[in-house]
Amino acid sequence: MRKTVVSGLLVLALAAPATAANAEISGDSTLLRYAKDTWRSMAAMVEPATGLPADKVTGDLKTRAEVTSPTNIGTYLWSTLTARDLRLITGQDASARIAKVLTALERLERNAPTGQYYNWYDPSTLQLIRTWPETGDPVRPFASSVDNGWLAAALMMVRNAAPAHAARADRLVTSMNFASYYDPAARPDAGTGLLRGGFWPEPPDGCFVASDYAGTGTTVYSTCHHYGAPAETRIGTYVGIALGQLPREHYFGPYRTFPDNGCDFGWQEQKPVGSWKRYLGVNVWEGTYGYRGMRYVPNWGGSMFEALMPDLVVPEAEWAPRSWGRNHPVFVRAQIEHGLYEAKYGYWGFSPSNDPHGGYREYGVDPLGMDEPGYTSDRERTSVDPGYEGCRPARPEPAAYGDGVVTPHASFLALPYARAAAMDNLAKLRRDFDAYGPGGFYDAIAVRSGVVSKWYLALDQGMVMAALGNVLAGGNLHGYFAGSGVEARLRPVMRLEEWDVVNR
Repeated sequence: MRKTVVSGLLVLALAAPATAANAEISGDSTLLRYAKDTWRSMAAMVEPATGLPADKVTGDLKTRAEVTSPTNIGTYLWSTLTARDLRLITGQDASARIAKVLTALERLERNAPTGQYYNWYDPSTLQLIRTWPETGDPVRPFASSVDNGWLAAALMMVRNAAPAHAARADRLVTSMNFASYYDPAARPDAGTGLLRGGFWPEPPDGCFVASDYAGTGTTVYSTCHHYGAPAETRIGTYVGIALGQLPREHYFGPYRTFPDNGCDFGWQEQKPVGSWKRYLGVNVWEGTYGYRGMRYVPNWGGSMFEALMPDLVVPEAEWAPRSWGRNHPVFVRAQIEHGLYEAKYGYWGFSPSNDPHGGYREYGVDPLGMDEPGYTSDRERTSVDPGYEGCRPARPEPAAYGDGVVTPHASFLALPYARAAAMDNLAKLRRDFDAYGPGGFYDAIAVRSGVVSKWYLALDQGMVMAALGNVLAGGNLHGYFAGSGVEARLRPVMRLEEWDVVNR
């Protein structure tokens, strides 16, 4: 990969033919094959008339869902860049695909004052979804800080990776104001704020908070909850700071763990060990949990994508080497430990996915999450509870685990931190189950019953493509995201922290 600085912008020039050739020479031909097949599923999700991807497609690549989201669109954009950089498609094809997506984005209805996109659209007509196609249930337009964060991150990549489309991508992303989610008073104990989950343009049923959008006199109806844990939701924080719309101090607002403060936080998964530190004037409880000899900063539910999806876009291990750079390898090790040695499934990789027996469900490793009971690794919801001294008694350890659900995208997320183990796990899944189809690995496998969810999801396949791009094309997506001043805004903040993480 060649790096060139032009007028202050980082431009990455990738020699695509050499990339593919080098993959063969360095023993990456298996990963390149996975990328080729995974791209086939991403391309199959695209609605020809508009260029937008559907939320998912059946395993035979013939039937697309009738909805899409900002996250789906974002994952398709960065998958297109990766497909180009790996020479799976031509530069001309990639440019045409990107142009079509940008045209659709310019036409989609969004919240005018904030520039935020709503959660669900019809990819064939570009109309806002107001009735769910599968059930006929009503859908209230809702703008999500996470979904918009993933779309904005992809547009930030496009403006550095596709010069012909840079101006259009930049206009779109800079019109998206993430201050619309920011509550500056959410952490008075810390001296900073948090992002809300999102907002409705009109009052919804249930809990909401009417708030003045950025002091403009425009009212939005925000969620009552904030994002206060280090999950995949941090993408909104990264994007907002990178665009200069959120204060950099906000990076330290979300809890690493909830503090050890009597029983006030005694509901969390386990009692943390840590101490208070101060960064940029913000009080931060630097706590960790323990699991089988390891110490780590948990996420909300204990899933792989909560831990590592942002790392596909933001080079967290490089920009935050003493915090995320220490934590990511431990988190991967702990997922492997659970799958192979604690639950004894013979396989590992637990993350939200399609349920092989129907529907969609959150899967994870319970002890790795802050929530109690958290996400479980099996369909039977076998959980653990180590208790919280003085507040909540411990429960006995499970005698056994049930039908564990493994999703291949978790192994791809783990590639930078446990490459040999990830490739071995994928090979065993492919060998032992009907887990691989024309579009790569199917979405999830129940490893004891052998039932496979034969669907491809834009979210999960997009994570696979991003992981393979960063591994095979020299961190291409990291480089694209870092340009246009993003690294200068984010890296100095992220590098400040030091977590007491222990990898056994």
